[in-house]
Amino acid sequence: MLLNFNDADEKYFWLTINDNVMGGVSKGRIELLQSQMLLFRGYLSLDNNGGFVSVRRQLTHAALAGYSGIMLRVKGDGRAYQLRVRTDDQYDGIAYRSVFSTYANQWLTLTQPFSLFRASFRGRILPTAPVLDPAQIRQLGFLLADKKQGFFHLEVAWIQSY
Repeated sequence: MLLNFNDADEKYFWLTINDNVMGGVSKGRIELLQSQMLLFRGYLSLDNNGGFVSVRRQLTHAALAGYSGIMLRVKGDGRAYQLRVRTDDQYDGIAYRSVFSTYANQWLTLTQPFSLFRASFRGRILPTAPVLDPAQIRQLGFLLADKKQGFFHLEVAWIQSY
């Protein structure tokens, strides 16, 4: 088990980065629910050339070494989200992403193999970037940038490696 959200301090490990870093007005945030689940929710706005909300947290160095991917249990709102990892501790830079769809108010257990993660930078795929090395993963998070203005919510029961 990588993250199971049973520690009340878990919410303090997450960093929120929304489109306000470039003039947008979207609002996304993390909450820990009494049911020991993570809730990523807010409002995605396309105003001021915005259109993304994201959260991420640091992981223990080499926490995913030797694993093939990430499995997670989520309940969404019918939107497509990105599971994102980074191989450094930087605020900005290359991220590796895997896109997953949700169905409104339905729990899903998703398997995201590292082989399907694609390197990207500010929304653009980087075909010449190095292949993702799970041993180098230092950050994990979620991003919503589906160009659909409105409220969103993604509940996460747990995240584990496989």
